[in-house]
Amino acid sequence: MRILIVEDSVLLREGLVRLLEDAGHDVVAALPDATDLDARVDGTDPELCILDVRLPPTFVDEGIRAALSLRRRIPRLPLLVLSQYVEERYASDLIAAQSPTGQRASGPLGYLLKDRVADVAEFIASVERIAAGSTVLDPEVVAQLLTRRTQDDRLQSLTDRERSVLAMIAEGKSNQAIAATLFLSEASVEKHITAIFQKLGLEPDESGNRRVLAAIAHIENAGLNGPQTGMSR
Repeated sequence: MRILIVEDSVLLREGLVRLLEDAGHDVVAALPDATDLDARVDGTDPELCILDVRLPPTFVDEGIRAALSLRRRIPRLPLLVLSQYVEERYASDLIAAQSPTGQRASGPLGYLLKDRVADVAEFIASVERIAAGSTVLDPEVVAQLLTRRTQDDRLQSLTDRERSVLAMIAEGKSNQAIAATLFLSEASVEKHITAIFQKLGLEPDESGNRRVLAAIAHIENAGLNGPQTGMSR
């Protein structure tokens, strides 16, 4: 797989290059900022782009803006955004850009904390799941969205088990993997998923990718009329 990286930290950038190449992937470019990103994407035709949220010159939101720009320009290009912290506002922007209702096509998405890179096997697995078409969200992102949006009655109706299942779906885990992790049968997992989407008022959807995005978008939208607490540090 051809991968393009945008990361300002030399150590992390070179570490990512080494990890990905050792896993058999081809890093077609490793950039310190997004200045020439469009040209490099056009010139290298990557199958996945990995971007840091915060990039030069201001280290505020250059990376997320670059990701959103790529999403608009090349909707089907898989993107993985890395962040030092759970930055809820940026995660929400990416989720909203997915258009889970199917009004326009969007490529796969990942949002992971940089700490996840330390678990090399799981990180590589996440990269490959995203490239294959899955949505992979860091469990901390899902947990914070759930915690901050509990004023919605539908979210309060989710059981602890259903919250756990929803978080694992958002991580890109299959029903089989969820069942193994929670020591449940696959039939039980399917029942939990059905209950989750019924409680959230979502229509059934055969695409796991779209239903994850729909659920998370619903969780985010549930808090739009409630108090806003900003980004988490």
